[in-house]
Amino acid sequence: MTAVLISVDELADAVAGGNGPVLLDVRWALGDPDGHAHYLDAHIPGAVFVDLEMELADPPSPEAGRHPLPSSADLQVSARRWGIRQGASVVVYDSTGGMAAARAWWLLRWGGLTDVRILDGGFPAWVATGHPLQSGTQPPPAEGDVELSGGAMPVIDIDAAAQWTGVLLDARAGERFRGEQEPIDPRAGHIPGAVSMPTAGNLDSSGRFAKVDVLRDRFGALDGPVAVYCGSGVTAAHEIAALAVIGVDAALYAGSWSQWSNDPSREVATDA
Repeated sequence: MTAVLISVDELADAVAGGNGPVLLDVRWALGDPDGHAHYLDAHIPGAVFVDLEMELADPPSPEAGRHPLPSSADLQVSARRWGIRQGASVVVYDSTGGMAAARAWWLLRWGGLTDVRILDGGFPAWVATGHPLQSGTQPPPAEGDVELSGGAMPVIDIDAAAQWTGVLLDARAGERFRGEQEPIDPRAGHIPGAVSMPTAGNLDSSGRFAKVDVLRDRFGALDGPVAVYCGSGVTAAHEIAALAVIGVDAALYAGSWSQWSNDPSREVATDA
């Protein structure tokens, strides 16, 4: 099984060896648009900042959702600008337990790269262990030559989500699933037949991914093909990464609730 995660110590050893991976800083969170400012304040040496809104998504629309997938051609342009060469190893990180970095992990894997890992614990874990930091604007990396074709990770569209015969996981917080609140999208609730599996449950109290046996217990009852959605297709990638850690493949419904809730022809459920 292709590795999904890399520890801080493993990354530090790789960087110290002089032939480390391409590092991507994907600090982003709803309500915190200042990822680039955080990067300028301090980042892992050699990391390139990645703008999730601009580089890991197409422009939003009610028809496609808040974070539509970019085309493989656009992703390739960005990946080359980040300095990724064909066959390179890549490590992605953020400050939110991988919730944003997993989007970059998923997209690069979807594009065709095989050695892409999420830094377990992210930037806070790197800082806590006393490893060196860098600040300010850095010279752009040498242009990469990676070729990304897309299609290497499974994706489903809104019609497939409506007809899904396997397990459809909703990775949003439970109160949004139950329709008790909806702070972003036009309707509250969930896709009929979906199972609530909040992404936060993939992490332990330190902000790292839960141990393998815990993840197996969490997802062990799943039966049949698995697909995942969230609000806009970002944190669902984190759930897919957690499933990949235990060897379960899952498809991404990229449009997610932001697309579904904008389509008045789609039914909405509010049961628990």
